[in-house]
Amino acid sequence: MNNPLLFSRLRRVGIIALGVIGIIVVLSFAGQFFYILESVEEQEVGVQFRNNRIYQIVGSGVYSDVGLFVSLETISAQAIPFTVRDEEIITRDKQRIGLSVSGDIFRPNLAQGDLIRDNWSRYRGIYRDDMLASARVQDLARQSMKVCVGDRTFDNNIIGTSRDELRTCIDEELNSLVMDIGLRVENLVVPEVILSPEVQLALDAIVQSRLETEKAAQDELKAEAEAAAEQARQEGEIRVEQSRIQEQTRQQITLAQLEQERLQAQLVVIEATQANDLAEIAKDQAVLLATKENERLQAEEDLRISEILAEVALIQAQADTALQQALALIYEDNPEYVQLLLVQANASALNDTDKIIFTPEGTIPTLVLPGPGIVPTVETSGGQTVVPDSGTTP
Repeated sequence: MNNPLLFSRLRRVGIIALGVIGIIVVLSFAGQFFYILESVEEQEVGVQFRNNRIYQIVGSGVYSDVGLFVSLETISAQAIPFTVRDEEIITRDKQRIGLSVSGDIFRPNLAQGDLIRDNWSRYRGIYRDDMLASARVQDLARQSMKVCVGDRTFDNNIIGTSRDELRTCIDEELNSLVMDIGLRVENLVVPEVILSPEVQLALDAIVQSRLETEKAAQDELKAEAEAAAEQARQEGEIRVEQSRIQEQTRQQITLAQLEQERLQAQLVVIEATQANDLAEIAKDQAVLLATKENERLQAEEDLRISEILAEVALIQAQADTALQQALALIYEDNPEYVQLLLVQANASALNDTDKIIFTPEGTIPTLVLPGPGIVPTVETSGGQTVVPDSGTTP
């Protein structure tokens, strides 16, 4: 009874194992027919494949695809720093030096999609693997270093601005080599030039000898300069003394000229003052004469105006007199007209509210103005009293 049970269990385990293997096989094959939500990061370039051929070069994003043998691979666009050191480089004049070169490696970007298509089959590993890219560029950098150092003498490789020229040469040479595999190198620097101890000693000796030679030349130049300086000093003292005497003479002449100019200026000032005084006197005289003339002309004008006013008054008086004479003649010839004028004058002198009292000739009327308890009474001295009607019966 145990053997059939064991056999059943083993068969069950075998079925499960076969199922797992089948699932793995199916999944491995299924992965060649689709991919879903595959991400391409900001610093990456995506390469989409269909039928194991490059279908499209894409930028950052999330991608999905279904088809026959489809896949998505990425190329990092980040810089790969590298440093290469070579201590055995021979210059054109058979000197041995070493160099250390550093820089950044960049693989093709999205704008260089055609370059990726052309080089993918040959340089896929370099595009995908930082170590492979760095190793290849280091080898090419060593070659560029040997080419550039070998074309120059020892001095042209290590002294002064020659270092900048060497860096430029290595940069151009290396980029021309990596261009063939779709890479580029930027920020290349040569931070160190390495000299062997023997070369360093020889260089120090050369520098020391050069310094001694330059010192001797400098000493000679110094002695010549000191002699020339002493001669120049003595000549300078003579020139200074001559200049001092010439300066004193020049200053004396200048002072004399200034004194003469001062006296001439004073004379000019005196003459100008006299001229101004005479002009002032002449001006005052002219003003006085003009004032007198204005007064005379004003008096004559006033006289003419007075005469004209007198003539006008005379003419006006004559006109008034003629009018009065004419009226007198009219009144004399027409007494009725005079009486009419008197009547009109009296009539025009009376108002509607005026009262007229007629009294005998030679009498004066007595008036009593009305007041409380007083009856208006008018006495005409003729023996008759007139009492106005008050409107009531006594």
